[in-house]
Amino acid sequence: MKNTHRRGPFFIPADDPGHDFPDPELAMEEPNGLLAIGGDLSAHRLVTAYRHGVFPWYNAGQPILWWSPDPRAVLFPDHLKISRSLGKVMRKGRYSVSYDQAFEDVVHACAAPRKGVDGTWISEEMAQAYIRLHLLGIAHSAECWEDGRLVGGLYGVTLGRVFFGESMFSRHRDASKVAFASLVQRLRQWGYLLIDCQVSSDHMASLGAVDLSRREFLDMLEQWSDLPDPDGAWQQGDARSS
Repeated sequence: MKNTHRRGPFFIPADDPGHDFPDPELAMEEPNGLLAIGGDLSAHRLVTAYRHGVFPWYNAGQPILWWSPDPRAVLFPDHLKISRSLGKVMRKGRYSVSYDQAFEDVVHACAAPRKGVDGTWISEEMAQAYIRLHLLGIAHSAECWEDGRLVGGLYGVTLGRVFFGESMFSRHRDASKVAFASLVQRLRQWGYLLIDCQVSSDHMASLGAVDLSRREFLDMLEQWSDLPDPDGAWQQGDARSS
């Protein structure tokens, strides 16, 4: 009889697109959340992963690693915190924000080398996987502009009323925060209920992110990821807005 209490990592064959993910509650405690190794980055596999509270994260040259950490960092759109300084930047109108206008540029900017960091976890294979999701209307971006130049942004995946944040970048001070805060305000208007931030960070906590247990997070996914997508939400975000 199979031992259902065995901890990961579990192996997912790349040549079996129907292979199910293990129960996320069986993810390893150390490293926190490592659940499975292998598989592929097909649209079907990625959508299945997000629906089960699992996401890919690995360095180029490694096998694909799938994670479901405990606790899970999330932000409820109604709980967004905009500091006095960030609010002042947003009101000045130095930056404008658009949605789904430069998805590929945002992904590649997120993948670019960063000061003090060796390499990148967003390989070209990973970038192309999310570009495919974008073409299917599942992955989306927010872009921050200054004088017509892309200076910050982020991208993520949507299922039902949940936005799963993946990565962000900033070339100018506060640009990624402006993109994120503007996006959260739009998500709230569109009826989204939860933003997945994956793991805790001071940056996200300053914007209102909190930690949930994995079980709490999975219960919310079960309720909200299968709700109907907000009608025309991302089309409404085509035009740039301050």
